[in-house]
Formats: sequence, structure tokens, C-alpha cells
Amino acid sequence: MFPILLLLFILVPVIEIGLFIQVGDWLGLWPTLALVLITAFVGASLVRSQGLMTLASVQDRLNRGELPAQQILEGVMLAVSGVLLLTPGFMTDAMGMLVLLPGPRAALAKQVMKRVTVSQSGFTQGGFHQGGTQGPFGPDPFRRDSHDDNGSTFEGEYERKDEDDDDHRLR
Repeated sequence: MFPILLLLFILVPVIEIGLFIQVGDWLGLWPTLALVLITAFVGASLVRSQGLMTLASVQDRLNRGELPAQQILEGVMLAVSGVLLLTPGFMTDAMGMLVLLPGPRAALAKQVMKRVTVSQSGFTQGGFHQGGTQGPFGPDPFRRDSHDDNGSTFEGEYERKDEDDDDHRLR
């Protein structure tokens, strides 16, 4: 994962600089800077309006008693889109606008939802949960399956200590 991120942090700025040079050569300095600022402002306002619409959709689904998983994922995607649009550059603006459009965003969210499913004990399909009573961090000792009738009981002893005893030990 680290090599991919390193490659992205190197390639994206290099591509953006190249695009700035090409567009600046074609349009000139001031129109290029104006275009970058306009896309940032327009993108921020569109992210805000789309985010409010997504929030309303989440609340509507919650009121109907449904799980708004796709809408929540789309909300996260809108946040990523906002970051991409506020980042100066033409390539990041194009990617941010693509995610900002409702059609591509919904299709991308559905693809992500197909690949990742959530169960009660964690994520599945390439995630944490592999079946049985195995949780994301190993077997769950407190889970009781409906077919588990042995009634395991943990016994132990405890001793209550007063705060006065602790004060004497510190001295």
C-alpha cells in the first residue's frame, strides 16, 4: 500500500504541473489561475448542496427503518470529492467532478457495496470476518450461538479494597 501512495504523491503533482503548463500556455497565466479558483468555489458549493441532499436521503431512509449504507458511502465519497475539488489542479478537479455527479457516484457506491459487505462481527470479503464465531480480532469468547447449550460459566473471586488502603500504600 505504501508504494502505491508514494507513487500517487509523486505522479499526481507531476501530472498537475504538466497540465498547468499546457493550459497556461494555451490560455495564459491569469485565465488559468481564474479557472482554478472558479472550479474550487463552484466545486465547494456543489459539494455542499449534494451533501445536503445526501443527508436528507439518509434521514428519509432512517425514518423508514432502512439501513442507509449506500447513502452514507456516497456521503464519504462527496467528502473525498470536495477535497479533490479544493486541491488546485485540473486532473483532481476532473476526478472530483466525476464523483460529484449523482450517476457516477451512485454506480461507484454500488460497486463498492458489492465488494464489501458488513456482518454483525465485522467486514467480509477481503475484510475481517471469515465465518463462524471468529470476530475481527479472534474468537469472541462472549458470543453464544443458538446451538451452544453447554452453558459455559466463568467463575472468579474478587476483593473490594477501600481507597484508604491505597493511600497507605503510596506513602
